[in-house]
Amino acid sequence: MFYKILADITVFIHFLWILFLIFGALPGVKNNAVKIFHISGLVFAFVIQIFDWYCPLTHLEFWLRSKYDPFLTYTGSFIIHYMEAIVYIELSRYLILIITIFLCGFNAWFYFKKKR
Repeated sequence: MFYKILADITVFIHFLWILFLIFGALPGVKNNAVKIFHISGLVFAFVIQIFDWYCPLTHLEFWLRSKYDPFLTYTGSFIIHYMEAIVYIELSRYLILIITIFLCGFNAWFYFKKKR
């Protein structure tokens, strides 16, 4: 049971890491240490994508799950296994349009605010 809990914690940390890579520029604008950590993380993510490697957190989670129960393991990456349902969630076209407008507006606000 201990390995399963550790694997679940690893999945949660992995999800937080992905969120940090997406939104890390927000706190990075005001904090130089966060900016350096965020840019380093983005470079690392880019490198593992270029070489078609898996994130070390994916390997850790896979290993922990195999220690708990070998039948709980999966092939492929963390994103495909856990995040595919979120990425391909079934939403109406209207809701997708609203979310897209919100995201575009937020990014436009962020970039124009940053220029001032």
